[in-house]
Amino acid sequence: MSEICRFYGIIIKMFIDDHVPPHFHVEYVNYKAQINIRTGEIINGEFPVKQLKLVQAWVILHEEELITNFE
Repeated sequence: MSEICRFYGIIIKMFIDDHVPPHFHVEYVNYKAQINIRTGEIINGEFPVKQLKLVQAWVILHEEELITNFE
């Protein structure tokens, strides 16, 4: 798994050859979740609402890059 970004204590990672749907992994303190790249929604795990909103805004800015990395 590679760390691709870190901001406000949020760590964003991607696995090589991970399962579909296209997603990435996020960590914040003791929270972990998988986030759908296309929708910005949690597909597995739990994440605090405030930090999730930051991640969702980040996804909007980086969606194309994330899809390319996932593929």
